[in-house]
Amino acid sequence: MAREPLSSSAPVLVGVSMSVTGEFRRQGQDALNAIRLWAEHVERAGGIAVGDGGPRRPLRLIVLDDASRTERAKDNILRLLGDEQVDLLLGPYSSKLTLAAARTTEACGKVLWNHGGSSDVIWSSGYRRVISVPSPASDYLRALPALAKLRDPHVCRISVLHASRGSFAAYVAGGAAQGAKAVGFDAIELVPFEPPLGNARALLEQALAARPDVLISVGSFEDDLSIVRLRQLFQGVSTLAVVAAGLDAFHREVGELAEGVIGPSQWEAAEDEAPETGPDSRWFCLEFERRFGQSPGYPAAQAYAVGVIIQECVKRAGSLDDDTLLRVARGIQTTTLYGAFQLDPVRLRQTGHRVQLVEWRHGRKELVTS
Repeated sequence: MAREPLSSSAPVLVGVSMSVTGEFRRQGQDALNAIRLWAEHVERAGGIAVGDGGPRRPLRLIVLDDASRTERAKDNILRLLGDEQVDLLLGPYSSKLTLAAARTTEACGKVLWNHGGSSDVIWSSGYRRVISVPSPASDYLRALPALAKLRDPHVCRISVLHASRGSFAAYVAGGAAQGAKAVGFDAIELVPFEPPLGNARALLEQALAARPDVLISVGSFEDDLSIVRLRQLFQGVSTLAVVAAGLDAFHREVGELAEGVIGPSQWEAAEDEAPETGPDSRWFCLEFERRFGQSPGYPAAQAYAVGVIIQECVKRAGSLDDDTLLRVARGIQTTTLYGAFQLDPVRLRQTGHRVQLVEWRHGRKELVTS
């Protein structure tokens, strides 16, 4: 439960455990920058409104580095809830760290505001205090086989390489396989591998032996790079997709090898949107670039969006009490710069937001539809 403030002018404490170092540092830093931008924006507006027309409270952000490690994330959460007694707790980046945080917060009766975890296990494990902005992992590449069929009706074989550790990759792979079955692929092969990927060539030779028309890689950012760097082996593959291709850093790492590669993106900036809650993408991109000297990726957009949803819930609830905020969040239907927000009121699975497919063309990501 939230701590009781001494007065209406007491700061609202917002805690976050984030990967500033380690495996998820790229996405973690992007998300953390967005959270800092959100906190600065709240402060410029005079604080966070507790109630519609109620007093505005100053906001103080407390950030701990989890180094991309589950035990560190768990320790950080316990410190934020115990020593720091934060009012609001934002989750880390990545599904495995979010799951570690969720197990801890569930036991403590605290709401976890989730911007960086999308494994379906988050919603299938019975956690009832995780409020999520991202779409589930099983939706990431579900539409890809239909897109491949639309481009070439004769494609019929698909191979999906996926990391065997954790749950995120397995759910992405499973969603792609379900999508392939739905549109009539004859041969669907799932090829698990042990991360980190050492000998990518051997794995690729195994997968390519099935002569796939469509090849997918679902690993860490570095795993996906290893696959793409061996594109010269992909004879007969008409569609290549890797999860890493949804990030701007993908092109910076592989250059021209990115051309034609498809990836899932939880968010791409839209010029003509008019969100019901919070600023639009154009404002967000301009402010992010001004503040941090680079364009925001989807990890940043979903982190900023969870802040916007928090503001809306606190305003409607008129309280920082976790049970009250949870009840309000269950009933909200709105849009932010990140897209639609709506929760399954029982499982709290995100049902409003939709994952998009992007393709690298001439050094730029472009939206594609099936």
